[in-house]
Amino acid sequence: MAEDAAGHPRTALVTGAAGFIGYHVSQSLLAQGWHVVGVDNLNSYYDVSLKTRRVEQLATHPSFRSETFSIETPNALAHLVETTRPEAIIHLAAQAGVRYSIEAPESYVDSNLIGTFRLLEAARAYPPHHMLLASTSSVYGANPDLPYRETDKADHQMSFYAATKKANEAMAHSYAHLYGIPTTMFRFFTVYGPWGRPDMALFKFTRAILENRPIDIYNNGAMQRDFTYIDDLIQAVISLIDCAPKRPAPDQNIPAHDSQSPVGPFRVVNIGNSEPVALMDFIEAIEDATGKVAEKNFMPMQPGDVPATWAQTELLQDLVPGMAHTSVREGVVQFVAWYRDYYRL
Repeated sequence: MAEDAAGHPRTALVTGAAGFIGYHVSQSLLAQGWHVVGVDNLNSYYDVSLKTRRVEQLATHPSFRSETFSIETPNALAHLVETTRPEAIIHLAAQAGVRYSIEAPESYVDSNLIGTFRLLEAARAYPPHHMLLASTSSVYGANPDLPYRETDKADHQMSFYAATKKANEAMAHSYAHLYGIPTTMFRFFTVYGPWGRPDMALFKFTRAILENRPIDIYNNGAMQRDFTYIDDLIQAVISLIDCAPKRPAPDQNIPAHDSQSPVGPFRVVNIGNSEPVALMDFIEAIEDATGKVAEKNFMPMQPGDVPATWAQTELLQDLVPGMAHTSVREGVVQFVAWYRDYYRL
């Protein structure tokens, strides 16, 4: 069982626990003996039954507690943090999706901005030992320099979704500086795997190929992504719980590649595979895993999208040596096997 210094079970609050990453984080914490309090509003951005199934899986564990509410609800998070006093807060709840942020930007204001503010206020009143918040590789935006480094400027976001996540980073930094809350921001790079989101490329491509429908390939296929397998990402997230940043001393020499804030206990960490894969190679891996050739519909670039992502992970490797790196072909096989099983194909 995971215990704190006083011998008590460790408790984590996971927001977005019914989501793809939140589900896997919660499962891993429970397997390691943590008590997990999971929050989700089960919204209808994508198939609610998939979210419900995830929660049902978590609820089979006696150390899991589920709470259903929107994180922007006044006082809801503050009351929960006050009564549970989690050692770690892992904030994954958000309105996701680059393209959807063009259609429904107000939902991003509610969840990503107001909801994160509610969480920061709760943490200010009842500080955890470490607060870990999800950001995204999309914050790098128009930055043409690859691979992306945490210390690069990230001032030109290409979508409103990315802009809200960059705002979250700034908000969290201010609270870390003002109130001394140890805070780590994760910049996730195209996470995929079993129980994944239906709006992501792997899920959409697999479904279409198995249903003999064409797939839409944007920018005529001239795209690259640093695809990150879910198990690798979860290993990094869980390992970083015990790597809380400290407020640096005035004369402290911060390494050039370290995003540690000079004024507060705050750090940004890329979590990626550090190996960009061409979109057409990704599609070929799906074709091989499904045993079917996709009918391809080549399309122009979508608004808000970027042609390539690539994570520099030197900082992650320094903080958590020996991280796993699952190949795209292996990861896609695992997803397709899960998909066939889940949908009984």
